[in-house]
Amino acid sequence: MKILNVFLSLFVLMPISQNISAQSMRERIEERLANRQLADDLNLEDKKSNGKAFIPENATVQRDIAYDKDEAQRFDVYIPQNVHNAPVIFMVHGGGWRRGDKAMSRMVENKAKRWLPKGIIFVSINYRMLPKADPLVQANDVALALAKAQALASSWGGDAKRFVIMGHSAGAHLVALITASTTIARQQGVQPWLGTVLLDGAAYNVEKSMSSKHLPLYDKAFGKDENFWRGVSPSYQLTQKPLPILAVCSTTRKDQPCLQSQALVDQAKSMGGVASVLPVAMSHREINEDLGLQSAYTDGVENFLRSLGLPL
Repeated sequence: MKILNVFLSLFVLMPISQNISAQSMRERIEERLANRQLADDLNLEDKKSNGKAFIPENATVQRDIAYDKDEAQRFDVYIPQNVHNAPVIFMVHGGGWRRGDKAMSRMVENKAKRWLPKGIIFVSINYRMLPKADPLVQANDVALALAKAQALASSWGGDAKRFVIMGHSAGAHLVALITASTTIARQQGVQPWLGTVLLDGAAYNVEKSMSSKHLPLYDKAFGKDENFWRGVSPSYQLTQKPLPILAVCSTTRKDQPCLQSQALVDQAKSMGGVASVLPVAMSHREINEDLGLQSAYTDGVENFLRSLGLPL
C-alpha cells in the first residue's frame, strides 16, 4: 500500500494535460490489484498445508487409492468408525484447472472434523491437470473417480447410492459439468448420486466468460475454440432435469460469480430441477476453507445436505 501511495503521489505531480486524474489511476491500480488477488485465490490450491496431510481422530484414512493408471488419478478416503451404509461426500479441489492437491488441509480439515463424527465418509480426489489434461479430460477423470469410489463404498461401510458430490472453484466447474452432462457420468459408469454442491465456481457458461473480460487463467484452460467452450459449459450441456444443486457464491468477488450461479440455477429450475443459490459475503478462499466451521454459511450448506437425507 505504501508503494501504491508513493506512485499516486508522483502521478498527481504530472501535467494536467495528460488528462488522467489521480482518482481514476487509483481506481485502475486498485482494480488491477483486486484482479491479481482474485487470480491468486483461484490458483491458491497449490500446496498442502505445511506439507502435512490432515489426520482425523477416531477415524481411518486410506490414501492414494488408484482409479486409473496416471499417478494423478488417485483419491483419499476418510472413514468414521463403525459406519454402515453411510453417506459419502465426494470432494473435488480447485486451483485454476492446473494446481491443487486432495490432501490440502484447507480442502479437508474443517469438513472432515465436522462430518466424520456425524457418520459421513469423506473422499477427496486428485485428477490430471493443465497442461497435461484440459477441463473436459478433467471432468472425465472426476467421473471415473466417482465411479471407483461408488464401487468401493461398501468396503468402507458406505452406501454407493448416498453420494453427494462437491467441488470448489475449478472443481465446482468440473462437478457442475458432470451434473449437467447426460453422457460424461454415464460413459464412466457412475451411478446416480443424491445432489451436487458448487463452492464458488467459475465458468458455468464458458462461452459467456470467454466473450467478456476475464482472467488469463481462463485462456490457458479453455483456449480459443468456441466448440470446446460449449463442450465444457455446464449451462450448454444442461438439457434435461438435473439432480439437486446448491450453488454457493461469493458476493465480494469483483467478477461477480453469483451472476453465473444464479443463471445456472434458474436454468435447472426451468427444467424441473431442485436448485438454489447461497450467496455469502466471504472470499473465494474462505468459502472452501471455512466450510465445516460453526457459522450461518455451514448451516446453509447443511440444510441442503439434510434435504438430501444426510444425518445432520
